[in-house]
Parts: sequence; C-alpha cells; structure tokens
Amino acid sequence: MKYLKQFLIILLISLLGEFLKAIIPFPVPASIYGMIILFVCLLTKLIKLEDVKDAGKFLIEIMPVMFIPAGVGLVTSWGVLQPILVPVSIITVVTIFTVMAATGLVSQMMIKKDKEVQ
Repeated sequence: MKYLKQFLIILLISLLGEFLKAIIPFPVPASIYGMIILFVCLLTKLIKLEDVKDAGKFLIEIMPVMFIPAGVGLVTSWGVLQPILVPVSIITVVTIFTVMAATGLVSQMMIKKDKEVQ
C-alpha cells in the first residue's frame, strides 16, 4: 500500500505538470513542470521525502529499461540517420564536453562559495 501511495503522489504531480504545460504557452516539457512542482513541495515540506522516496528509488533503478524503446527507434530510423551521422556525432561530443565543463565550473564555484561562508 505504501508504494501505491507514493506512485500516486508522483503521478498526481506529473498530471499537474501536464496541466501546466497545456495552460502555460512556454516551450517547456510537462515533465520539467512536474519536477519543479515536486522540488517546491519537498522544499516547503508539503510533501515529505519519505512520501516519495521508495517509489523514486524504484523509478531510478528501472530507468535504463526506459531507454530501450528509444534505442529501438534509433535502430529502425537508421536509414534517415546514416547521412547525418557525422554532424550529429560531432554535436553530441561537443555538447557532452560543454555540459561537463559547465557543471565542473559551477560545482567549483559552489564549493568555493561554501568554504567562504564557513
């Protein structure tokens, strides 16, 4: 029963994200709205971490399985992707390193700022 309650909370928040996506005219995915709602609810203690922790852990554990349909979609679209494979690969590699560098710099800034506060 505990898992059912936790999944229902997560599904309700996802549904609220879908409603926001339909109402707000910004090009933001509904899942992002849902994550923001969940984050705010957790920060304000409206939802306790224990209320969603186990279901969240389960969803993270099965996340690799969720990539199987996307992988199958790439394989079935190979004919379309083959001519643009080099540009897409270059863009992917550049993006990966850009995100890694930005994350590292922001992390270092946060660590320095945290040390200054203490």
